[in-house]
Amino acid sequence: MDVARTWESGTAAPDPELSHEDVMGEIADRMRRKLEAAFAPERLDIVDDSHHHAGHSGARPEGETHFNVTIVAAAFAGASRVERQRKVYATLAEELKGRVHALQLKTLAPDEVSR
Repeated sequence: MDVARTWESGTAAPDPELSHEDVMGEIADRMRRKLEAAFAPERLDIVDDSHHHAGHSGARPEGETHFNVTIVAAAFAGASRVERQRKVYATLAEELKGRVHALQLKTLAPDEVSR
């Protein structure tokens, strides 16, 4: 099944017959749940980029090792980029100690989206 592995937080899966787990994978879905609980984001995009890193350090044939995350949340207002990233890393500490090898982050406060 070839289905996009991302959609905005709070929206339905691209196919009503599919769950987040079917489309995103177990690790990505766990990351989504944790980030939604910690930050109540207005937007959350999680993209599994593992296929771009096949053969590289930390890559696994089954994927879910390299992710690109964009998160827009009021919780980031007034925080520096480093502070925001530290908060996300702390939230996803379990995944980063395990299977997730690389995490590319774009963390924004709502008022920064249009800039």
